[in-house]
Amino acid sequence: MQNINRYNSASEYYKKIFHKRVQKISIDAGFTCPNRDGTKGRGGCTYCNNNTFKPFYCSPEKSITQQLTEGISFFSKKYNAMEYLAYFQAYSNTYGNTEKIIKKYEEALSVEKVIGLVIATRPDCVDEQLLDYLADLSKTKFVLIEFGVESTKNKTLEIINRKHTFEDSVKALKLTHQKKIMTGIHLIIGLPEETDAEIINHAVEISKLDFTFLKLHQLQIIKNTPMATDYLANPSKYRLFKIDEYIDLVVKFIENLSPKITLERFTSESPEELLIAPKWGRIKNFEIVHKIEKRLSDLDTCQGKFFNA
Repeated sequence: MQNINRYNSASEYYKKIFHKRVQKISIDAGFTCPNRDGTKGRGGCTYCNNNTFKPFYCSPEKSITQQLTEGISFFSKKYNAMEYLAYFQAYSNTYGNTEKIIKKYEEALSVEKVIGLVIATRPDCVDEQLLDYLADLSKTKFVLIEFGVESTKNKTLEIINRKHTFEDSVKALKLTHQKKIMTGIHLIIGLPEETDAEIINHAVEISKLDFTFLKLHQLQIIKNTPMATDYLANPSKYRLFKIDEYIDLVVKFIENLSPKITLERFTSESPEELLIAPKWGRIKNFEIVHKIEKRLSDLDTCQGKFFNA
């Protein structure tokens, strides 16, 4: 069996949908978060520094149109015959006044060659009015909502100051699924106090839910975050994986994951100047993917091998 068939790959999924290369363009549309503006808390999640995933063209000081235009100009030099998805990535992109939010989405869709939206948000920041708009929009445009679930354990969510519960995530995913909107979720592997067994059990728990895409991120300690301050004072509280350890755990995770779920990412890649730990050197995300595929092949295993419906 070839590696590509050992798990559901997002790249293959997108090829089937679009039949051509489609690139996400990250934008910062000036959203905030209830965990920053005082509605639920201040300071945000303990691990969060949005500067870790902002490309050079991505800034709330620029209009959405300008960010997309600059991003498209950059990627069009690398690839031909491409279309684009506007990726509302920074903070909670469904949070705020619904009319103002919709205007931002429509500005993005007015840019030439932008064929859809990818919207990152929290599970406690969606309401029926906005979802109804997105459900209607999804009939003619590609629409994907990505929820930051991060963990299925409420104790962990409390430790990292998420200010929402796993039950909130379940509720948001059910409601979005009922509206027939495509959804994805994010999980962080290696959060404080979680054992390997508990991490593998995340795969079991999320497999009970209706969603399409899964992004995994290894825990990273990033400068200018509350977690960085705590880590430097109490490093023994944190278990940071070496590459091979992480790959072994991800393979076990995949084996227990529903074969219906599509895996879009296995790791995060933060700027070297912001990363405190773990230091994996200059290895790129695609190299980690190749290592995971090789491990799956060497073990003759696959996604869902131990999944029990």
